[in-house]
Amino acid sequence: MNAVTETLAADPANAAADPAATSSRSARRDWTPLNYDLRDAWFPVSHSRDATAKPIRRIVHSQPYFLWRDHAGKPFAAEFRPEQLDQRHAQASAFTGGSGFYPVVERYGYIWAWYGNPDNADEQLLPHIPFLPLDGSLPGYTQRTVRFDSTSALSIENLIDLTHADFLHANTIGDGASESDIVETEWTSETVTRTRIVTQKSVAPIMRWVGGVRAKYQDFRAVLHVHLRSNVCISYPRFRPGYDVPNLQPFVPVGRHRSRCDVTFNTTAAPIPLRYVMPRIAFVIQPQDNSVIRPQNERYFDPDDRLDLHSRFDAPGTRYRFLMDQLVQRQARGDFSYGSDAEPGRDIRALLGMVD
Repeated sequence: MNAVTETLAADPANAAADPAATSSRSARRDWTPLNYDLRDAWFPVSHSRDATAKPIRRIVHSQPYFLWRDHAGKPFAAEFRPEQLDQRHAQASAFTGGSGFYPVVERYGYIWAWYGNPDNADEQLLPHIPFLPLDGSLPGYTQRTVRFDSTSALSIENLIDLTHADFLHANTIGDGASESDIVETEWTSETVTRTRIVTQKSVAPIMRWVGGVRAKYQDFRAVLHVHLRSNVCISYPRFRPGYDVPNLQPFVPVGRHRSRCDVTFNTTAAPIPLRYVMPRIAFVIQPQDNSVIRPQNERYFDPDDRLDLHSRFDAPGTRYRFLMDQLVQRQARGDFSYGSDAEPGRDIRALLGMVD
Protein backbone atom coordinates (compact mmCIF):
# COMPACT_ATOMS: atom_id res chain seq x y z
CA MET A 1 0.00 0.00 0.00
CA ASN A 2 1.22 3.50 -0.85
CA ALA A 3 0.87 6.39 1.57
CA VAL A 4 1.11 10.16 1.50
CA THR A 5 0.89 12.34 4.59
CA GLU A 6 0.30 16.08 4.57
CA THR A 7 0.21 18.40 7.56
CA LEU A 8 -2.25 21.21 7.00
CA ALA A 9 -1.00 24.68 7.84
CA ALA A 10 -3.02 26.83 10.20
CA ASP A 11 -2.77 29.78 7.78
CA PRO A 12 -5.51 29.37 5.12
CA ALA A 13 -3.45 31.49 2.73
CA ASN A 14 -0.98 28.62 2.43
CA ALA A 15 -3.65 26.42 0.88
CA ALA A 16 -4.35 28.92 -1.90
CA ALA A 17 -0.63 29.24 -2.61
CA ASP A 18 -0.02 25.50 -2.72
CA PRO A 19 2.08 24.92 -5.89
CA ALA A 20 1.07 21.25 -6.04
CA ALA A 21 -2.55 22.28 -6.24
CA THR A 22 -1.82 24.77 -9.02
CA SER A 23 0.28 22.39 -11.08
CA SER A 24 -2.36 19.64 -10.99
CA ARG A 25 -5.09 21.71 -12.62
CA SER A 26 -4.38 20.70 -16.19
CA ALA A 27 -4.27 17.02 -15.22
CA ARG A 28 -7.79 17.23 -13.83
CA ARG A 29 -9.33 19.38 -16.57
CA ASP A 30 -11.14 16.44 -18.18
CA TRP A 31 -12.58 15.02 -14.95
CA THR A 32 -16.34 14.75 -15.25
CA PRO A 33 -17.91 12.92 -12.30
CA LEU A 34 -20.56 10.41 -13.24
CA ASN A 35 -21.61 6.97 -12.13
CA TYR A 36 -18.79 5.07 -13.75
CA ASP A 37 -20.03 1.69 -14.94
CA LEU A 38 -17.31 -0.31 -13.21
CA ARG A 39 -18.05 -4.03 -13.23
CA ASP A 40 -17.21 -7.22 -11.39
CA ALA A 41 -18.00 -6.01 -7.89
CA TRP A 42 -20.37 -6.81 -5.03
CA PHE A 43 -22.98 -4.11 -4.33
CA PRO A 44 -24.95 -3.98 -1.04
CA VAL A 45 -28.27 -3.51 -2.79
CA SER A 46 -30.50 -3.69 0.29
CA HIS A 47 -30.58 -3.95 4.05
CA SER A 48 -31.27 -7.59 4.92
CA ARG A 49 -34.40 -6.68 6.86
CA ASP A 50 -35.98 -5.22 3.70
CA ALA A 51 -35.73 -8.52 1.81
CA THR A 52 -38.80 -10.65 2.55
CA ALA A 53 -41.02 -13.13 0.71
CA LYS A 54 -42.50 -10.15 -1.13
CA PRO A 55 -40.17 -9.09 -3.99
CA ILE A 56 -38.62 -5.62 -3.89
CA ARG A 57 -36.87 -3.84 -6.72
CA ARG A 58 -33.43 -2.26 -6.61
CA ILE A 59 -31.31 -0.78 -9.40
CA VAL A 60 -27.56 -0.80 -10.05
CA HIS A 61 -26.35 1.25 -13.02
CA SER A 62 -29.91 1.14 -14.48
CA GLN A 63 -29.87 -2.68 -14.26
CA PRO A 64 -32.91 -4.07 -12.35
CA TYR A 65 -32.46 -6.35 -9.34
CA PHE A 66 -35.51 -8.08 -7.84
CA LEU A 67 -34.88 -9.36 -4.32
CA TRP A 68 -36.91 -11.84 -2.27
CA ARG A 69 -36.59 -14.79 0.10
CA ASP A 70 -37.89 -18.32 -0.24
CA HIS A 71 -39.80 -20.16 2.48
CA ALA A 72 -36.50 -21.07 4.19
CA GLY A 73 -35.36 -17.44 4.28
CA LYS A 74 -32.72 -17.82 1.57
CA PRO A 75 -32.24 -14.58 -0.40
CA PHE A 76 -32.45 -14.42 -4.18
CA ALA A 77 -31.67 -11.68 -6.69
CA ALA A 78 -32.92 -11.81 -10.27
CA GLU A 79 -33.44 -9.64 -13.33
CA PHE A 80 -37.19 -10.27 -13.28
CA ARG A 81 -39.89 -10.80 -10.72
CA PRO A 82 -39.96 -14.43 -9.54
CA GLU A 83 -43.29 -15.16 -11.21
CA GLN A 84 -41.89 -13.90 -14.54
CA LEU A 85 -38.62 -15.85 -14.55
CA ASP A 86 -39.84 -18.74 -16.69
CA GLN A 87 -41.72 -16.51 -19.08
CA ARG A 88 -38.84 -14.06 -19.60
CA HIS A 89 -35.93 -16.46 -19.33
CA ALA A 90 -34.94 -15.87 -22.96
CA GLN A 91 -34.51 -12.15 -22.19
CA ALA A 92 -31.95 -12.72 -19.44
CA SER A 93 -28.78 -10.72 -19.98
CA ALA A 94 -25.06 -11.41 -19.65
CA PHE A 95 -25.21 -9.93 -16.12
CA THR A 96 -26.80 -13.19 -15.01
CA GLY A 97 -25.11 -15.44 -17.56
CA GLY A 98 -28.48 -16.00 -19.21
CA SER A 99 -29.90 -17.63 -16.07
CA GLY A 100 -31.87 -14.62 -14.85
CA PHE A 101 -30.31 -14.96 -11.36
CA TYR A 102 -27.49 -12.83 -9.96
CA PRO A 103 -24.90 -14.24 -7.56
CA VAL A 104 -25.99 -13.13 -4.10
CA VAL A 105 -24.51 -13.22 -0.57
CA GLU A 106 -26.01 -12.08 2.74
CA ARG A 107 -23.48 -10.52 5.08
CA TYR A 108 -23.15 -7.64 7.57
CA GLY A 109 -26.89 -7.02 7.51
CA TYR A 110 -27.00 -6.49 3.73
CA ILE A 111 -27.96 -8.40 0.62
CA TRP A 112 -24.92 -8.20 -1.65
CA ALA A 113 -25.50 -8.82 -5.35
CA TRP A 114 -22.86 -9.18 -8.05
CA TYR A 115 -22.68 -6.66 -10.89
CA GLY A 116 -20.64 -7.89 -13.85
CA ASN A 117 -19.68 -11.28 -15.23
CA PRO A 118 -21.27 -13.87 -12.88
CA ASP A 119 -18.44 -16.30 -13.62
CA ASN A 120 -16.09 -13.93 -11.80
CA ALA A 121 -18.17 -13.65 -8.62
CA ASP A 122 -16.02 -14.51 -5.61
CA GLU A 123 -17.02 -14.04 -1.96
CA GLN A 124 -13.39 -13.22 -1.16
CA LEU A 125 -13.94 -9.94 -3.03
CA LEU A 126 -16.50 -8.80 -0.46
CA PRO A 127 -15.14 -5.92 1.64
CA HIS A 128 -14.16 -6.49 5.26
CA ILE A 129 -16.34 -4.42 7.62
CA PRO A 130 -15.02 -5.25 11.11
CA PHE A 131 -17.54 -3.23 13.13
CA LEU A 132 -20.59 -4.97 11.66
CA PRO A 133 -21.50 -8.53 12.74
CA LEU A 134 -21.37 -11.07 9.92
CA ASP A 135 -24.94 -12.16 10.60
CA GLY A 136 -26.20 -8.57 10.62
CA SER A 137 -27.56 -8.89 14.15
CA LEU A 138 -27.84 -5.19 14.90
CA PRO A 139 -31.01 -3.42 16.13
CA GLY A 140 -33.20 -1.79 13.52
CA TYR A 141 -32.50 1.70 14.84
CA THR A 142 -28.94 1.49 13.46
CA GLN A 143 -30.12 1.47 9.83
CA ARG A 144 -31.46 4.28 7.67
CA THR A 145 -31.88 4.94 3.92
CA VAL A 146 -31.19 8.23 2.15
CA ARG A 147 -30.99 9.23 -1.52
CA PHE A 148 -28.89 11.74 -3.41
CA ASP A 149 -29.66 13.63 -6.61
CA SER A 150 -26.18 13.37 -8.03
CA THR A 151 -23.62 10.95 -9.32
CA SER A 152 -22.11 8.66 -6.69
CA ALA A 153 -18.68 10.11 -7.47
CA LEU A 154 -19.73 13.56 -6.22
CA SER A 155 -21.17 12.09 -3.01
CA ILE A 156 -17.94 10.23 -2.37
CA GLU A 157 -15.77 13.26 -3.13
CA ASN A 158 -17.91 15.21 -0.70
CA LEU A 159 -17.39 12.53 1.96
CA ILE A 160 -13.65 12.24 1.31
CA ASP A 161 -13.26 15.98 1.85
CA LEU A 162 -14.26 15.86 5.50
CA THR A 163 -13.60 19.59 5.90
CA HIS A 164 -16.99 20.18 4.25
CA ALA A 165 -18.54 19.06 7.53
CA ASP A 166 -16.98 22.05 9.31
CA PHE A 167 -19.21 24.30 7.22
CA LEU A 168 -22.26 22.30 6.14
CA HIS A 169 -22.74 20.33 9.35
CA ALA A 170 -21.29 22.67 11.99
CA ASN A 171 -24.52 22.55 14.02
CA THR A 172 -24.22 18.78 14.47
CA ILE A 173 -20.60 17.68 13.98
CA GLY A 174 -18.83 20.93 14.90
CA ASP A 175 -16.90 23.78 13.31
CA GLY A 176 -13.35 23.89 11.92
CA ALA A 177 -11.65 25.46 14.93
CA SER A 178 -8.75 23.29 16.11
CA GLU A 179 -5.14 23.30 17.29
CA SER A 180 -3.86 21.09 14.45
CA ASP A 181 -5.29 19.30 11.45
CA ILE A 182 -3.55 16.47 9.57
CA VAL A 183 -4.80 14.60 6.51
CA GLU A 184 -3.25 11.29 5.41
CA THR A 185 -3.95 9.36 2.21
CA GLU A 186 -3.31 5.68 1.49
CA TRP A 187 -4.36 3.68 -1.53
CA THR A 188 -4.30 0.50 -3.54
CA SER A 189 -5.46 0.00 -7.11
CA GLU A 190 -8.98 -0.69 -5.78
CA THR A 191 -9.31 1.47 -2.65
CA VAL A 192 -8.46 4.89 -1.28
CA THR A 193 -8.26 5.70 2.44
CA ARG A 194 -8.45 9.16 3.96
CA THR A 195 -7.49 9.73 7.60
CA ARG A 196 -8.08 13.10 9.26
CA ILE A 197 -6.53 13.71 12.68
CA VAL A 198 -7.64 16.85 14.52
CA THR A 199 -6.51 17.94 17.97
CA GLN A 200 -8.34 20.28 20.33
CA LYS A 201 -11.34 20.63 18.05
CA SER A 202 -14.48 22.30 19.35
CA VAL A 203 -16.72 19.62 20.81
CA ALA A 204 -19.29 18.38 18.29
CA PRO A 205 -22.72 19.75 19.32
CA ILE A 206 -24.33 16.30 19.05
CA MET A 207 -21.68 14.92 21.41
CA ARG A 208 -22.27 17.74 23.87
CA TRP A 209 -26.06 17.90 23.91
CA VAL A 210 -26.92 14.24 23.21
CA GLY A 211 -23.75 12.37 24.22
CA GLY A 212 -23.15 14.21 27.46
CA VAL A 213 -19.57 15.32 26.65
CA ARG A 214 -19.03 18.45 28.78
CA ALA A 215 -15.45 19.21 27.75
CA LYS A 216 -14.78 22.34 25.67
CA TYR A 217 -12.49 20.59 23.20
CA GLN A 218 -12.01 17.06 21.93
CA ASP A 219 -9.58 15.18 19.68
CA PHE A 220 -11.02 13.71 16.52
CA ARG A 221 -9.76 10.95 14.23
CA ALA A 222 -11.84 10.02 11.20
CA VAL A 223 -10.93 7.26 8.74
CA LEU A 224 -12.79 6.75 5.47
CA HIS A 225 -12.00 3.61 3.44
CA VAL A 226 -13.54 3.69 -0.05
CA HIS A 227 -13.95 0.72 -2.39
CA LEU A 228 -13.78 2.27 -5.84
CA ARG A 229 -15.82 -0.18 -7.94
CA SER A 230 -18.78 -0.43 -5.60
CA ASN A 231 -18.75 3.03 -3.93
CA VAL A 232 -18.79 1.31 -0.53
CA CYS A 233 -17.55 3.79 2.08
CA ILE A 234 -16.42 2.36 5.42
CA SER A 235 -16.17 5.16 7.97
CA TYR A 236 -14.69 5.12 11.47
CA PRO A 237 -14.84 8.46 13.35
CA ARG A 238 -13.46 8.53 16.91
CA PHE A 239 -14.10 11.39 19.35
CA ARG A 240 -12.04 11.75 22.56
CA PRO A 241 -13.50 12.54 24.98
CA GLY A 242 -16.56 11.02 23.39
CA TYR A 243 -17.41 7.91 21.45
CA ASP A 244 -16.70 5.95 18.28
CA VAL A 245 -19.32 6.26 15.54
CA PRO A 246 -18.47 3.52 13.01
CA ASN A 247 -20.74 3.53 9.99
CA LEU A 248 -21.15 2.10 6.50
CA GLN A 249 -22.29 4.35 3.66
CA PRO A 250 -22.69 2.49 0.34
CA PHE A 251 -23.57 4.86 -2.50
CA VAL A 252 -25.26 2.46 -4.89
CA PRO A 253 -25.55 4.11 -8.34
CA VAL A 254 -29.16 3.93 -9.46
CA GLY A 255 -28.60 5.82 -12.71
CA ARG A 256 -26.05 8.23 -14.08
CA HIS A 257 -27.13 11.02 -11.75
CA ARG A 258 -28.77 9.42 -8.73
CA SER A 259 -27.70 7.13 -5.89
CA ARG A 260 -29.23 5.27 -2.97
CA CYS A 261 -27.46 4.89 0.36
CA ASP A 262 -28.56 2.23 2.86
CA VAL A 263 -26.63 3.44 5.90
CA THR A 264 -25.71 1.49 9.03
CA PHE A 265 -24.40 3.19 12.19
CA ASN A 266 -23.13 0.77 14.83
CA THR A 267 -23.80 2.95 17.85
CA THR A 268 -24.71 0.09 20.16
CA ALA A 269 -21.77 0.91 22.47
CA ALA A 270 -22.77 4.58 22.81
CA PRO A 271 -24.89 5.76 25.74
CA ILE A 272 -28.59 6.44 25.54
CA PRO A 273 -29.89 8.62 23.88
CA LEU A 274 -26.86 9.05 21.56
CA ARG A 275 -27.07 5.45 20.31
CA TYR A 276 -30.60 6.09 19.02
CA VAL A 277 -30.17 9.66 17.82
CA MET A 278 -26.87 9.30 15.93
CA PRO A 279 -28.23 7.04 13.16
CA ARG A 280 -31.02 9.53 12.58
CA ILE A 281 -28.44 12.19 11.82
CA ALA A 282 -28.54 10.84 8.26
CA PHE A 283 -31.88 12.60 7.83
CA VAL A 284 -30.24 15.89 8.86
CA ILE A 285 -27.00 15.48 6.92
CA GLN A 286 -28.56 14.26 3.65
CA PRO A 287 -30.57 17.43 2.85
CA GLN A 288 -27.54 19.57 3.65
CA ASP A 289 -25.24 17.54 1.38
CA ASN A 290 -27.85 17.24 -1.35
CA SER A 291 -28.34 21.02 -1.37
CA VAL A 292 -24.70 21.33 -2.47
CA ILE A 293 -24.05 18.34 -4.70
CA ARG A 294 -27.35 18.47 -6.62
CA PRO A 295 -26.67 21.86 -8.28
CA GLN A 296 -23.00 20.95 -8.59
CA ASN A 297 -23.94 17.79 -10.48
CA GLU A 298 -25.98 19.79 -12.99
CA ARG A 299 -23.05 22.08 -13.75
CA TYR A 300 -21.13 19.14 -15.20
CA PHE A 301 -23.81 18.56 -17.86
CA ASP A 302 -22.40 21.42 -19.93
CA PRO A 303 -18.72 21.68 -18.97
CA ASP A 304 -16.94 24.96 -19.65
CA ASP A 305 -13.40 26.29 -19.18
CA ARG A 306 -13.79 26.88 -15.44
CA LEU A 307 -11.52 24.66 -13.36
CA ASP A 308 -12.33 23.00 -10.07
CA LEU A 309 -10.99 24.89 -7.06
CA HIS A 310 -9.11 22.91 -4.47
CA SER A 311 -6.63 23.10 -1.61
CA ARG A 312 -4.32 20.84 0.40
CA PHE A 313 -7.39 19.22 1.90
CA ASP A 314 -8.19 17.73 -1.51
CA ALA A 315 -5.21 15.36 -1.82
CA PRO A 316 -7.43 12.32 -1.04
CA GLY A 317 -10.01 13.50 -3.56
CA THR A 318 -7.37 13.99 -6.23
CA ARG A 319 -6.07 10.48 -5.60
CA TYR A 320 -9.64 9.17 -5.81
CA ARG A 321 -10.10 10.79 -9.23
CA PHE A 322 -6.82 9.39 -10.51
CA LEU A 323 -7.56 5.85 -9.34
CA MET A 324 -11.07 5.95 -10.80
CA ASP A 325 -9.66 7.05 -14.14
CA GLN A 326 -7.16 4.18 -14.02
CA LEU A 327 -9.92 1.64 -13.36
CA VAL A 328 -12.10 3.04 -16.14
CA GLN A 329 -9.23 2.78 -18.62
CA ARG A 330 -8.40 -0.80 -17.54
CA GLN A 331 -11.98 -1.96 -17.93
CA ALA A 332 -12.30 -0.18 -21.28
CA ARG A 333 -9.43 -2.42 -22.42
CA GLY A 334 -11.37 -5.47 -21.25
CA ASP A 335 -9.39 -6.02 -18.04
CA PHE A 336 -11.81 -6.60 -15.16
CA SER A 337 -9.34 -8.37 -12.87
CA TYR A 338 -8.22 -7.23 -9.43
CA GLY A 339 -4.58 -6.24 -8.97
CA SER A 340 -2.27 -8.15 -6.64
CA ASP A 341 -2.31 -5.19 -4.24
CA ALA A 342 -6.11 -4.99 -4.04
CA GLU A 343 -7.31 -7.59 -1.51
CA PRO A 344 -10.81 -6.10 -1.01
CA GLY A 345 -11.53 -8.54 1.80
CA ARG A 346 -8.35 -7.96 3.82
CA ASP A 347 -8.58 -7.21 7.52
CA ILE A 348 -8.79 -3.41 7.90
CA ARG A 349 -9.10 -3.14 11.69
CA ALA A 350 -5.65 -1.58 12.04
CA LEU A 351 -6.29 0.72 9.08
CA LEU A 352 -9.45 2.03 10.74
CA GLY A 353 -7.66 2.53 14.06
CA MET A 354 -9.57 -0.21 15.84
CA VAL A 355 -6.32 -1.92 16.90
CA ASP A 356 -4.15 0.10 19.29
